Amino acid sequence: MPVSLRTADVNSDGKLDIIVVGSDTNSIDVLFNNGDSTFPKTKNYVINGVTSLTSVTAADVNGDGKADIIVGGSSSNNVGVFLNNGDGTFPDTKALAYGSLINSAPESVTTADVNGDGKVDIIVANKGTHNVGVLLNSGTGTFPAAPVTYGLLTNSAPTSVTTTDVNGDGKPDIIVGDSGTNTFGVLFNNGDGTFPATQVTYSTGAGTVPASVVAGDLNGDGRADITVANSGTNTIGVFLAVCT
Repeated sequence: MPVSLRTADVNSDGKLDIIVVGSDTNSIDVLFNNGDSTFPKTKNYVINGVTSLTSVTAADVNGDGKADIIVGGSSSNNVGVFLNNGDGTFPDTKALAYGSLINSAPESVTTADVNGDGKVDIIVANKGTHNVGVLLNSGTGTFPAAPVTYGLLTNSAPTSVTTTDVNGDGKPDIIVGDSGTNTFGVLFNNGDGTFPATQVTYSTGAGTVPASVVAGDLNGDGRADITVANSGTNTIGVFLAVCT
């Protein structure tokens, strides 16, 4: 059953390919763009070491100019990194596993350079441990065995995470959708890639059960707005940034 997808040019031909993960098959499918927006060629990778996949994203984590694949595994309580072989293929079976945290049950993964060193870091929404994990890139495309965690909130169930510069200081902040508390939270970057222990939260409404959050400037004022998909009320919530 497909649970998450992303697009990226994995074989460096200038065309966006599609990456899909399935929770029941523990596998990654890469659908290669034929150049005319058809996808006749598919490569499947069965994963060991990262199980019950929940989320996928793609970024160049080791600085070789190629799109690598990052996945979250809720049963294995970790994050898997598949380094691009350089030709759009990936290791056949085993991912490089990082971010192990007992009972963390990662639900969503994204990437951003949170500490300004020019390297892509990994951010994880940990539904099981009610927090957000940050894995700082070592500089060579490897990551810590365990994440640094932030934003603990009682009764929370983080389900989606994204990043954007919320306060205009040039640093990526973390936005997390929380189905357990009917809120989304913002963790403001301290400027060095660390974040506060607690998050600033905004209510999405009773019974909304946020499932996904995205950030972007919706009204053209140069500030990042937040959009939330609410599974409990079958609605979309839009939160426009306010100048302070």
